[in-house]
Amino acid sequence: MISTEFLITSLILVLIPGTGVIYTISAGIFQGARASFAASLGCTIGIVPSMLASILGLAAILHASALVFQIVKFIGVAYLLYLAWGMWRNTGGFKLEEGENKPVRFFNLALRGCLINMLNPKLTLFFLAFLPQFIPSDTVSVMGQMLLLGGIFMGMTCLVFTFYGLLASHVRQYLMGSSQITQYLQRCFSASFALLATKLAFTDR
Repeated sequence: MISTEFLITSLILVLIPGTGVIYTISAGIFQGARASFAASLGCTIGIVPSMLASILGLAAILHASALVFQIVKFIGVAYLLYLAWGMWRNTGGFKLEEGENKPVRFFNLALRGCLINMLNPKLTLFFLAFLPQFIPSDTVSVMGQMLLLGGIFMGMTCLVFTFYGLLASHVRQYLMGSSQITQYLQRCFSASFALLATKLAFTDR
């Protein structure tokens, strides 16, 4: 049974802007609706390893081993800084493009979104602490219930991120009419990724 408390709490958590939301919005602004959907799908798929790790007990390893946690964390930090540098370096290089059909680019967008979540060790620990709170004591299959709850959380993530991305894609033509606005937005997103990397770097278990 899915509780109302779980649905409300999950929705609130998904609505809070984080790395995935920022990445999806940037894709929507600079490359349109399909790109934002690819980004949101990638971010959602990136939840799967963390969810499975928490269900299988691998999150306990991250919690118990400072070395493993730090290794995963700083790989994630390095990746966020890489995204920040890439966007800053290409300042002024993005142009408003309509009707573009480049599957490889969309695959890359999805892959980047997937890696953003995969390389965040806090997400695994979050599922370990979050999901069990909403599992009734009389549940026959705990693993099955956690998979169900995790799947619902992923569905919400995909829908909310897609909504954010679509909003961004609708306003991009107004925001990108000026090259100065484009450069400003790119630098803002670049700084956001850098700040999120810094925040992750100083995160403890």
